[in-house]
Order: sequence, then structure tokens, then C-alpha cells
Amino acid sequence: MQSSKKVFLSLVRLGVGHSVSDLPETIDWPSIQDSAVQHGLYAVVLDGVECLRQMKPDVIGTDFQDKIMLAQWIGEVHQNYELRYESYKQTIKELAAFYKGYGFKMMVLKGYACSLDWPKPEHRPCGDIDIWLFGRQKEADQSLVQKKGIDIDSNHHHHTVFCWNGYMVENHYDFINTHAHRSSRRFEARLKDLAYRYYREVEIFGAKVYLPGADFNFLFLLRHMANHFVGKEMTLRQLLDWALFIEHHHEEIDWKDDLAFLEENGLLRYFNLMALISVERLGFSRDIFHCELKEDELKERVFNDIIEPEYNTPMGKGALRIMIGKTRRWWSNRWKHRLCYSDSLLSGFVYGVKAKIQKPAHFLH
Repeated sequence: MQSSKKVFLSLVRLGVGHSVSDLPETIDWPSIQDSAVQHGLYAVVLDGVECLRQMKPDVIGTDFQDKIMLAQWIGEVHQNYELRYESYKQTIKELAAFYKGYGFKMMVLKGYACSLDWPKPEHRPCGDIDIWLFGRQKEADQSLVQKKGIDIDSNHHHHTVFCWNGYMVENHYDFINTHAHRSSRRFEARLKDLAYRYYREVEIFGAKVYLPGADFNFLFLLRHMANHFVGKEMTLRQLLDWALFIEHHHEEIDWKDDLAFLEENGLLRYFNLMALISVERLGFSRDIFHCELKEDELKERVFNDIIEPEYNTPMGKGALRIMIGKTRRWWSNRWKHRLCYSDSLLSGFVYGVKAKIQKPAHFLH
């Protein structure tokens, strides 16, 4: 791994409150910022810089341009992360209050739910708002159309999409795309069972919202991360979502049952790799995983692919070029498919093509 990437990783570790074995002497700031943006960790890396400055006050140096760079970085994090997070929470609160008025309970997935386990929740990037309405998605969408006149986008396999206060909201009827892989149906059934039975309540500015239980998030975040790893690319931010969640909730997870389920569904090796990378590269304690982690020959390849994907050829524009580009990416990433899915490669291809025919607008997104 290049030296700038090592420095980037050290700053990420410091930014989430973990130690590093050696401190960088020199820093290529443009490269560090580029990596931070690529992985959705712009604010966390700044936290790492602040920690580094406490240990090495001269790390910024006396160069005027470096000081200007740091001041701009701080301003961008305040504007695009901290202030936006407050707006993000306010939007969730308003949406939950609307649904409550019509008798719907709202569970918040991923973004906000994950942020609560970060050292500084406002430094986790917030984009879309993912919700689940306890099986009442259709009724809730009708309420939005009738009461608010909001347009609903139904061109997606496991959620509808609409805009609320400038935020894109994904209203899930399924947690994962059950059309792309046959094995996804078993996974979805498990997630639905957990979501209905185990959840917790929190308040956002006085509005009640629901968050998933520990076993749900352990499985859901891992599968969601695997889907990105196989299909497009995954980022360190996604890995941190999962690892930070486990760091805070590992005693609530039914490890024996959940690991057996992962083994049955072909995801146990991927789990082991993500846990190894979390421990060795991001500084998490091995103890939080409550199981023996086995060395794996794919570890370096997987980690390097997360940092910089092996296949990163641009898709191009136009339906035909996108279709050809995604097919080439699928072929290049077939080793990832074998790692993350119990389905055969042929089955995955057939189901994937069928899913794309059913929802072509989603495929071309």
C-alpha cells in the first residue's frame, strides 16, 4: 500500500478513537483529502488530523497554504456535516410526526441509526433517509400522495423513493433486493422476522422513531456492504458503520445463531474477512467478534479492493454502454460473487438479468 494510503488509514483510526503504531512524519494533504472524500470520511479524517496535532503539534507546519487548507477543511465539515446533520434529524422528525398522525410507526435504517454509534454522530455523512413502516409501505405512500401531493418513484426493487424537505427518502417494503439473487429471499425472510420482533425506540426532537435490533443490524449491514462490494464498490465508511455498530452492541448479538445463518447462506467467509480487516487495519478489538477469526489468503486482495477497486472502468453514457459496462464489471467481479453469495454464478447472472428487465430504470441508474 502506498505511503499516502497508510497515512490516510492512520488518520481514520485516530478519527474513530483507535490507536496507531507509528505517526506519520509528512502528509500529502491533497491525496489524503481525495481518499477521505472517496470513502465518505471527510469529517472523520479531520478528527484524525486534530488528534494527530495533539500528539505532533508541528504536523501542519508553518506553511501558510497548509494552514489555509486546514481552515477551509474545518469550515466545510461544519457546513456540510454538522449543520446538515441537524437538518437531517429535523427532517426525520417531521417525517415521523407526519406518519404518526396517520397511524404509522417509522423505523429508520442505516444512516441515522448507524450515526449514533460513531464517536461524533454529526461527522458521519448523511445522505438519503431509509425508512421501514412495519409492512405498511403502500398505505403510507398513498397518504403522501393524497395529503401532500408528493410524487412517488416506484422504479426500484425493494423500496419506493420520494423527496421530503430536499432529502431523498427510500421507503422500504423489502430490506434487500430479493430479485437479484435467489438466496436473497431467505435472507429477507430472516430480516423481516427480526425487524418485526426486535427494535428499540428513540426520540428525535420529541418525535418517536424506531431503530433496528442488534441481530438485524449485524446481518443487514453486512449483507448491504457485501452487495456494494460485489456490485459496485464498498467504502471504508460502510465497513466502519458495521464495525462501530458491533463495537457498541456486540453483547446484544446472538453470535451462535447469526454465524450459523451466515454459514448457511454463504456469507461466513466474507464476515471473517471484514472482521479481520476491522481488527488489523482499523484498530478494533478482536474480542468484539466473539469468535475465532481465521487467516484468509484473500485478505489483502479484499482490503486493497476496498481501498481502490480493481475494476474501476467508467460506465460511459447511454443505455447500451451502461449495459456493456455493467456486464464487464460483473464478469471482472465474479470472484466477489463466489465470496458473498451461495448462488451459483450462472444463477446469479440469470436472476440479475431478469431483475434488470423488470426494473430497467433502476438498472440504468
